[in-house]
Amino acid sequence: MNNTVTPNPIPVAHRPAWAGVVSLSLGVFALVTAEFLPASLLPRMAGDLGVTPGAAGQSVTATAIAGGLAGLLLPVALPRADRRHLMLGLMAVAVASNLLVAVAPSLPVLLGARLLLGVALGGFWALAVAVAAWLVPDSHLGRAVTVINTGVAIATIAAVPVGTWLGELWGWRQVFVVGAGLALLALAVQAGTLPRVVSASAGGLRALGSTLRSLFLLLGLLAILLIAAGHFTGYTYIRPALESVGDVNAGDIAVLLLVYGAANVIGTAVSGVLADRALRIAALMFPVILGIGMLGTAFVGGSAAGVFAVVALWGFGFGGVPTTAQTWGARAEPERLEQVGGLIVTGFQIAIASGAVFGGVLVDTVAASGPLIAGGVITIAGGLLLASLRPRRVFGR
Repeated sequence: MNNTVTPNPIPVAHRPAWAGVVSLSLGVFALVTAEFLPASLLPRMAGDLGVTPGAAGQSVTATAIAGGLAGLLLPVALPRADRRHLMLGLMAVAVASNLLVAVAPSLPVLLGARLLLGVALGGFWALAVAVAAWLVPDSHLGRAVTVINTGVAIATIAAVPVGTWLGELWGWRQVFVVGAGLALLALAVQAGTLPRVVSASAGGLRALGSTLRSLFLLLGLLAILLIAAGHFTGYTYIRPALESVGDVNAGDIAVLLLVYGAANVIGTAVSGVLADRALRIAALMFPVILGIGMLGTAFVGGSAAGVFAVVALWGFGFGGVPTTAQTWGARAEPERLEQVGGLIVTGFQIAIASGAVFGGVLVDTVAASGPLIAGGVITIAGGLLLASLRPRRVFGR
């Protein structure tokens, strides 16, 4: 077996094209905003369509399922397609999805439209890192991923409150028209900034199978899954957990969630530089801070100041996780960027679902703090595993 370490084969544009990276961030912002909009509009959607809120909530489930499948299979199905055209096409699908939701006469039509959004979201996010690798030098890939994920962080914070406000002002259907407008804006910016991008990864099912045969990569994906599942085990039930903490009222919870979101953006902002310079340190630091924040939220007691501090740690820690995970995957398997990106996207979707189920069992059978304790421990274990893995390719201390 040849153990020679070859130079990094990730292709790089002759000149860094940061405008293209920003356009990818705008696209992810539009997609994730649309993904979370139903959370702020469920009662109005359900009443208008004549279904229960739980049934209308399946619009989120449909998007997550389609996103996980698209992220994994789209690079396999279209291995030779120009990634510029593919990204533009996915944004056009997002525009169509939001417009279909806005005019949907029934729940089945709405769910079909949300499946389309999942295809756009999963495919776009899976390909984004590979496209970014064409746009910037390899040494700046972590920072490029940070720029992309900043769109995710801002969308996570803004989608629910802004969607709620606009829904009260204009109605839920008009909010999805706004979502279509955001996607159309992203499409226009990408059309003006993204160059032709030929896939740098081997394509097809054989490439995906080869990727899945790497024990090292599978262990890394397991670690990322543990980190994300631990987070979502707690975050899905953060409100009942906070309500169980003494001296925290409804108004405090709203401010706490804002603090979490602001810290999340800060964590996202600093993660790229650290991932570029010392990826193994980032792989340990962010999950450990995240886990400490979750455990601290469960055990801090009645101190309001203490609760705010540990929730900020929680937000900061998770803010660095997506960039660290995606950069780790890119460094570990640079020849198969798209396959690894798709696997990470699918892993996050599995983490969202499994975390919600596991956390629900704990909150119902143990205590409101149970999901935070279990999630914190799982997250730290995942970080320890990810940081312990040493690929042959050196990518940071």
